[in-house]
Amino acid sequence: MIRTAILGDLESLITIEKRAFELDRFSRRTFRYLLSKANAVTLIDEEGGKVAGYAMLLFNTGTSLARLYSLAVDPDWQGKGIGRALMQATEEHAIAHGCIAMRLEVRADGTNARALYESQGYRQIGAVDDYYEDGMQALRYEKSLAPQLKPALAKVPFYEQTLEFTCGPSALMMAMHSLIPAIKCNRKLELRLWRESTTIFMTSGHGGCGPYGLALAAYHRGFDVEIYVSDKGPMFIDSVRSEEKKEVMRLVQEDFLKELKKLPVKIHKGRLNVTHLEEEFNKGGIPVVLISSYRIYHEKFPHWVVVTGFDEKYIYVHDPFVDYDVGKTATDCMNMPIAKRDFELMARYGKAGQKAVLIVKQRKMEE
Repeated sequence: MIRTAILGDLESLITIEKRAFELDRFSRRTFRYLLSKANAVTLIDEEGGKVAGYAMLLFNTGTSLARLYSLAVDPDWQGKGIGRALMQATEEHAIAHGCIAMRLEVRADGTNARALYESQGYRQIGAVDDYYEDGMQALRYEKSLAPQLKPALAKVPFYEQTLEFTCGPSALMMAMHSLIPAIKCNRKLELRLWRESTTIFMTSGHGGCGPYGLALAAYHRGFDVEIYVSDKGPMFIDSVRSEEKKEVMRLVQEDFLKELKKLPVKIHKGRLNVTHLEEEFNKGGIPVVLISSYRIYHEKFPHWVVVTGFDEKYIYVHDPFVDYDVGKTATDCMNMPIAKRDFELMARYGKAGQKAVLIVKQRKMEE
């Protein structure tokens, strides 16, 4: 019988973990957090009053993506269909939760586990070297839980921001590389773009990057850029309290705008909705969009993502921020499906609901 685990199952889960794995075991503290506080569900298969196996499912807040975080079967029950039954149950839970895709990581040498996943329709989408404690490579797998959806995705590489304030440069790098693969995503370029684009101040820490600085950085690297903003006033002013800092941010953005006026960079005042984003995407542009992180991370700070595709119901994005504190990996942040109606609400920042989008395109050659 498969049921949802509760804290009273903690000891049984720890016992299975020790019997099923030699390395990379969940600690008691991790299990307790996942059972009580995480955006997750743990299913157990109970046979004859004993727990024979478990499957742990993580949900990606604000998106329609789920990840199979762990699957373990007691050695005494292996080969009896426990793992397959748990897999099917997790998929049913994910679908009921509104998810359209399931992802997971598995050891490259995990022959039996890989065979199970592949028999259930999972396909390999990537690999991560030196992922496990002993240095073993992890293979990333994915399965669509809504096969009727056929997303059109651009070949956008994933790059994880290395500092908490460099989401803008990281998103822009991914967009640029997708259009010109010779541009490599690396930390040196991430920091260079940040230096060129920063507003200098942001909340209580280092400055974030606004649309004008990012647009200049892209243009100077050979791209055509169009900017869409809900208003042409200074961005992120409300994120600081000091009048001195506000004045510095105004001067920085005025300087960006002065330089932009000398260049063939169009600045549109108005809101670019998801329908228009999709139209620009279909013309070959890669949108880089400012969102409020509250709907994903429950923190109110501006955040940049890059759009990677669309289908009839969802917009897909790469999010350069990987929140390891809640068990996420890069697998959770690639081609994240977000319902279009939810993205409309997400794509704004601050009390004024400021919106900003860059459409990055290949430079048109003059005839």
